[in-house]
Amino acid sequence: MHYAIIAAGEGSRLAQEGVPVPKPMVRLDDRPMLKRLIDIFAAYKAESISVIANAKMPEVCEYLEALAQEMPILRVVVASTPSSMHSLREVTRDIPSGKVIATTVDTIFHPEDFYRYAEAFDAVTDADAFMGVTDYIDDEKPLYVRTDDKLGITGFFDTDQGDRYISGGIYGLTKKAVDLLAPCIESGMSRMRNYQRALVDNGLRVQAFPFGKIIDVDHASDIEKARKFLNISQ
Repeated sequence: MHYAIIAAGEGSRLAQEGVPVPKPMVRLDDRPMLKRLIDIFAAYKAESISVIANAKMPEVCEYLEALAQEMPILRVVVASTPSSMHSLREVTRDIPSGKVIATTVDTIFHPEDFYRYAEAFDAVTDADAFMGVTDYIDDEKPLYVRTDDKLGITGFFDTDQGDRYISGGIYGLTKKAVDLLAPCIESGMSRMRNYQRALVDNGLRVQAFPFGKIIDVDHASDIEKARKFLNISQ
C-alpha cells in the first residue's frame, strides 16, 4: 500500500488563534500530528509514504527531511500549491502504480478504524475509489455524501439534502482515480470536493466506508477536542 499526506497548508487560522507552531507540528500526544499519522500508515503494509509540505514552513520541511533519513520509505515533496487537489497531484505524481490512501495532516481518527478501512480497501476489487466517510458532522463546510444501499457513492453535495454521511477526508485511490487528477487540473478545477465529484461524473466506481468518528483540526479549540476523542491527557 502507498500513502500520501497533504501537509502543505499554512495553518493560518491556528496561527491567528495563538498556536505557535505550524499545523503539522501540533502535538496531540508526544509526537507532532504529522508523525502520528506517519506512524499509523507505516504500521499497515506501507510500501511508501509521501508527504507534501509547504516551502513557507521550513520547520516542517526540516523535520521531514531528518525523518526521511531514518525511514527509507518516506518521500518528501516540497511545493506551494493553489489547492489541496493540486497538492494531491504533486504528492502522487511519482508514486508507483498501485493503491494509494491519501489524507490531510489534520484528519484525526482512531487507528483501529483506519486499519479496518485499509484492510477493506486492500481487499476490494470492484471500486476505483474508496472513501472514508462519517456521520459525525462537526465541520464548518461539510461535503455531504449520497450513497446507495450498498454504500456506492452517487453524489457529493455542499448542502445537507438529507444524506447520512459526510466526507471524512480519507481517500483510497486506484491508478484510474489518480490519473483523473491531471485532466481535472488542466480543466481549471481546484479543491478536493470538486475532484470527488469528478470521480462520480466520469463514471468511476466510488465506494464509501463508514468510520465511527473523524475530527479535523482547524481551530485551536479543536486540539483539545481531538485529544479528548483519542483519550489523550496532557
